[in-house]
Amino acid sequence: MKVKIINRSAYALPRYQTEGAAGMDLRAVLAEPIQLLPLQRFMIPTGIFMELPIGYEAQVRPRSGLAAKKGLTCLNTPGTIDSDYRGEIHVILVNVSSEPQTIEPGERVAQIVIARYERITWLETNELSTTDRGAGGFGSTGLQ
Repeated sequence: MKVKIINRSAYALPRYQTEGAAGMDLRAVLAEPIQLLPLQRFMIPTGIFMELPIGYEAQVRPRSGLAAKKGLTCLNTPGTIDSDYRGEIHVILVNVSSEPQTIEPGERVAQIVIARYERITWLETNELSTTDRGAGGFGSTGLQ
């Protein structure tokens, strides 16, 4: 599938790094490094704009290496980019470490995954089918 993209950054287009990769890295388009204090968040511009076909979304997700090494992760994750959005993609990055962290221009700050989705129609009812799990949630399926 081909997707229209505008790249207003100085960096190459996001691309799959390996044969089995699901996500493509997004880079920080910054004029200079920024420092995030503990628990501080910042909307990182990427310089990327896209036109997804109807029935697809882009999901912005954290990079595991950035989380493990620096304690930086994405808020609102996965962030959904709808097929009718035409603005610049931003990454809401937060520092969950106990130390200030620096983000460099061009640093890979998140990954983007393109996914197909289904739209549904609600069918109102007064009862649902029963299952072994029932209404159990929040850890109810773990070993006891």
